[in-house]
Amino acid sequence: MLDKFNGVIYLSIFIVHFIVYAVYAFRTVVATKSFLDQYNIDHSAAVMVRFFGAPFIASVLVALYIMLIKADGLAGTWGFFTLIFAQNVLYLLIGIYTIYINKLGHNEKTNSEGVIASGILTVLSGILCYGLADKIYI
Repeated sequence: MLDKFNGVIYLSIFIVHFIVYAVYAFRTVVATKSFLDQYNIDHSAAVMVRFFGAPFIASVLVALYIMLIKADGLAGTWGFFTLIFAQNVLYLLIGIYTIYINKLGHNEKTNSEGVIASGILTVLSGILCYGLADKIYI
């Protein structure tokens, strides 16, 4: 598995990135009520919060497939890695817009988590795209 990911560093980054995705998937889809309460969001938004969580589940499932099952390693997975990077960049830009510019829905529980988490995920996914380029673009 280490050869598949060009060593322990990129494998670790991959695992950390998708653990974060799994945490957000769980919090938005399974632990929806506590997620809504944490951010003082009305419970009527549950369907949209779960809708937001669904792509995280799909991404984690594909990541597990790539890591554990895919026979030819990372070959041809550039589309997946590019999509993940693009999503993270958009999460970051939209987070910046929402937190610092538009401020729609701000309340006493509003914080910068959306910007910080998406910024970290953007960096991690960018590192993966760059560091695994020799494998994913085959």
